[in-house]
Amino acid sequence: MKKNHVIVIGSGNAAMCAAIAALERGASVLMLEKANTKEFGGNSRYTAGAMRFAYDDFNDLKPLLKNPTDERLDRTDFGSYPKTKFLADLQHFNEGEPLTDLQHFLVEESLPTIQWLASHNVRFDPIYARQTFQKDGKYIFWGGLTLESEGEGDGLVQAELRELMRLGGKIKYNCNVKSLLVENGKVVGVRYRNYGKDVEAKADSVVIASGGFEANKALRIKYLGQNWAKARVRGTRHNQGAGIEMAQSVGASLNGHFGGCHATPMDLHMPEYGNLNIPHIERKHYRKISYLFGVMLNANGDRFVDEGADFRNYTYAQFGKAVLEQPKQFAWQVFDATVYPLLYGEYKTADASFVEADTLEDLVQKLKGIPPEKALATLKAYNAAVHVEKTFDPTIKDGKNTIGLALPKSNWANRLETPPFRAYPVTGGITFTYGGVKVDKTGSVLNENNEPIAGLFACGEMVGGVFFYGYPGGSGLTSGAVFGRAAGYSAAQ
Repeated sequence: MKKNHVIVIGSGNAAMCAAIAALERGASVLMLEKANTKEFGGNSRYTAGAMRFAYDDFNDLKPLLKNPTDERLDRTDFGSYPKTKFLADLQHFNEGEPLTDLQHFLVEESLPTIQWLASHNVRFDPIYARQTFQKDGKYIFWGGLTLESEGEGDGLVQAELRELMRLGGKIKYNCNVKSLLVENGKVVGVRYRNYGKDVEAKADSVVIASGGFEANKALRIKYLGQNWAKARVRGTRHNQGAGIEMAQSVGASLNGHFGGCHATPMDLHMPEYGNLNIPHIERKHYRKISYLFGVMLNANGDRFVDEGADFRNYTYAQFGKAVLEQPKQFAWQVFDATVYPLLYGEYKTADASFVEADTLEDLVQKLKGIPPEKALATLKAYNAAVHVEKTFDPTIKDGKNTIGLALPKSNWANRLETPPFRAYPVTGGITFTYGGVKVDKTGSVLNENNEPIAGLFACGEMVGGVFFYGYPGGSGLTSGAVFGRAAGYSAAQ
């Protein structure tokens, strides 16, 4: 019996899942990657590897763990994250729009897909460093996000690549796919450029998993606005939106919110793109997402968000966008020494940008780009408004708020009063875009009449209609895996 031949464009988590699924169903697979062996893996390799999925209790998590005998497990409260909560978290970011079929599919398939990854030699670790606080001798997980892939995003892609090779798949690097081959209305292959030569490759089906348009400055301006010209790209420089344009050229319908994206507060002085040359454990160090324990000031010296509105899993994508909407597209995050132990490691690396002083009066003089008198007045007004009778508790939304401010801080409001004081300059960084092509639950790309385009599938950032005005942290990798698996299974058939 002839094997169906599948071409997968891209090599990130979604692409790898599509390839593994197709191989599992008996297809032969060729993966074509635009980058070289050093830069392959798309945005996935730049992530911290966290994956959000629905689970009932620790019994769902234990079979996924690399080290199920870790002595900390007996002192850990993982809680639960039911499907209803996952759906509610997605609904929260839809701004009143109903949940889509794709969002329901993401939630329904989230745990089975993580279990499927584990069956393909991907292992997971509890996210003790970033998702727990210790309370009464126990580790308390918060925000519904508990596990990350071993070795973070880089480890995830490397494990998936090993599985791809073990199952007999092939990958070719430096292959810039330029167009799809179509015969009698069916996609039958691709045309790509490899070391200066144009090559045609035939296939029974093609899966596009080549990312969004976040690295394309012109498209960022077109869809997101002029402020996004200055956004730092957290991940790969190769996600230029070519896959979306290729799909459109053969009749694909667009879907989702093209004005939305995953954004993150980032070090103001980071490079324009992410850096794979540093160890993966340090790769996330440009992020600055512990703002909930301090305050953020814009170029006018004003606060501009409720830093304590929710756990950072539910706000960092919005706050990265908010920073870019401020004058001159930057802000300062201000903390005192009381909360310094709670700040993520990214604030403590050797090249983290910050200024320090023993008084707020001296600190504001060092906040470049901000009127010091206005900054000091804002900080003093904040200190005076902190509700001192409430107890600070980072494991819950503690209600320790401010009173009387036009822009409140709803949780984790502590006075800035213990020196030394530190301030970190940040800008907005972009990770991935939300708009993409229209697919169904099989991963088939749909045309304007909602009919599948024969032979064409898509997954990962290519898929529109999963995220709209925000994003519960850790959902991106899960979405890539869920729709990658679906597309791979369908492509193999």
